[in-house]
Amino acid sequence: MLQANLRRANLQQAKLIGADLSGADLREADLRGAQVGFGNRIMVKLTGAILTGATLPDGRVHS
Repeated sequence: MLQANLRRANLQQAKLIGADLSGADLREADLRGAQVGFGNRIMVKLTGAILTGATLPDGRVHS
């Protein structure tokens, strides 16, 4: 999903471990409950991803 347009995407509960979202537009995307890693380790590549307004897996909104 490299450089994918995922703006306002509903990714709730998605299994994203191992995904490469580098350069993806995730503005206002809903990632609540998404599986992105194990414990404190993030296992999703987000280099250059746009996360403005995205709801993170823990429910916080990225500013």
